[in-house]
Amino acid sequence: MRTSFLSFHVPEIGEQDIAAVADALRSGWVTAGPRVKEFEAQFARFTGAAHAVAVNSGTAALHLALEAAGIKAGDEVLVPTMTFAATAEVVIQLGARPVLVDCVPDTLNVDPAALERAVTPRTKAIIPVHFAGHPCDMDAILELAAAKKLTVVEDAAHALPARWRGKMVGTIGDLTCFSFYATKTITTGEGGMITTEDAAWADRMRMMSLHGISKDAWKRYTAEGSWRYEIIAPGYKYNMTDIAAALGLSQLVRCDDFLRARIRCRKLYDQGFAGCCAIQTPISQDDVEHAWHLYVIRLDLEQLRIDRDQVIELLKQRNIGVAVHFIPLHLHPYYRDNYGYTPADFPNANAAFERIISLPIYPRLSDAEVGEVVDAVVGITREYRR
Repeated sequence: MRTSFLSFHVPEIGEQDIAAVADALRSGWVTAGPRVKEFEAQFARFTGAAHAVAVNSGTAALHLALEAAGIKAGDEVLVPTMTFAATAEVVIQLGARPVLVDCVPDTLNVDPAALERAVTPRTKAIIPVHFAGHPCDMDAILELAAAKKLTVVEDAAHALPARWRGKMVGTIGDLTCFSFYATKTITTGEGGMITTEDAAWADRMRMMSLHGISKDAWKRYTAEGSWRYEIIAPGYKYNMTDIAAALGLSQLVRCDDFLRARIRCRKLYDQGFAGCCAIQTPISQDDVEHAWHLYVIRLDLEQLRIDRDQVIELLKQRNIGVAVHFIPLHLHPYYRDNYGYTPADFPNANAAFERIISLPIYPRLSDAEVGEVVDAVVGITREYRR
């Protein structure tokens, strides 16, 4: 058994990242400036998107995207229940109603058929979440959106880099929101990005990210700028800093390397759990390229004498850090009490939640450490098998 605790996630911060941030600090320009603009340009080039807007969190990205798309009080937005709080919170913050939708049993992505059933005359947008880095069924979602005239705002917090039928996530829906939080596939500490093909939306989000000040407000402190500015709309304080962008630029050039490292971990896990009938490993459909942000196993509880929470506690006792993605939104008091959701409304998400465990998967994880995680999980399931 391990003698030291194995963290669920450790960001891959190298000397090049540290040097990039130090250069930004030495430049004297630490808030939104030229490095942010360069990060936006490089991210757009990497994803193939026409426009990219950098912000200070993935949550801010979702909020700005929905605001640009015109979501307002009284509207409804379809949101998967199998997601983090931010996906629905931004809908509420705009005065709209998040309508929760169940997932499909295999990938745990949102169920297109359930989306269609949830559409009403008040529905204005869909937020598909690419769970764990596996793209949603975007063909079905886009077909529904076109038929019902809905905006598709992808929550791609897990999905950099991922592809749906050869097309890069970031170029599929109307707007796509990425997160660079500490645990994500690349990190800026805190940060996010929105991609879109629509220049007007990009301009709107860029303006609203900095108090609603007219375009290129950051330039007012440069030689070519002016002290005079105009407030076009009551915006937010969502701009990314050049410090964060410097880290993002350094991380982005290694994004594909990081993916290869996570795929290495994924293959080792698949091999390690082969033949262990109490553990169901995650799938990757043939027509997608999975980002492998998360490696989520499901326990066959009918074969065990303990539940998922007890398995997690036993892993902790063995110095293995794990997590659960996610506690579905309908199980939280706010959504239960304010919208009347019950577990019976979301049978697939509810059944999955009781069984899922997210295992460590990140570039710094060694083959030996993956082996220790496998040994601990398999050992517990064997010890407590019925």
